[in-house]
Amino acid sequence: MTVFKLKQLASTSVHAAGAMLWNYDRAELIADGVVHGIGVFCGVVAATVLIVLTAVYATAFQVAVVSVYAAGLLAMLVLSATYNLWPVSRAKWVLRRFDHSAIYVLIAATYTPIIMELKDSVFAVVLLIGVWCVAIVGVVLKLALPGRYDRVAVGLYLAMGWSGIMLYDAVVSALPSLALWFVLAGGALYSFGVIFHAWQRLRFQNAIWHCFVLLGAGCHYTAVLDLVLT
Repeated sequence: MTVFKLKQLASTSVHAAGAMLWNYDRAELIADGVVHGIGVFCGVVAATVLIVLTAVYATAFQVAVVSVYAAGLLAMLVLSATYNLWPVSRAKWVLRRFDHSAIYVLIAATYTPIIMELKDSVFAVVLLIGVWCVAIVGVVLKLALPGRYDRVAVGLYLAMGWSGIMLYDAVVSALPSLALWFVLAGGALYSFGVIFHAWQRLRFQNAIWHCFVLLGAGCHYTAVLDLVLT
């Protein structure tokens, strides 16, 4: 059974801010690779279908809005696959920065088409601007200070993701019921999956966590698709 580790890089390296363990055996790496392969393939197909359908059934502005979401989704899927499947090296540490940064981008990008449905709500637009500002700050911190505040970052991801609850009444009245339920289901799957993200002693925890990510992303994708077709 092969075990891979990426230990702390030299303290003089600009890439290292702390230790990162990569303790996965061959079966775990294969399982995670399969999950990521499915995710990237389905993501490319789904994003293409979404943009084409939006171009057929919606306005140019909505195409732009949906394209922001699609770009955020693909960035997360591709960067996650690249980072997690990359051989253990200094480059893997650099890719980790972009992988974690892409989560902020995906959260903000997912909010974009949903909040744009609340055209008459000034507070909704303010919230969207706030979410994007937090995402930009999060990306800067991840790129500039890799390996630091990782636990805080997980809390910030969850806080950003559930901040839309402040718009609950407006969202309930504006969104189709199917889209609303898929938005809530996606948030619940992401949140529950964090348990496996933190449960590092569990075998296959990384693959399981990424399965929850794909399921959550799939729910949110379905919600956005429903908005386009409704």
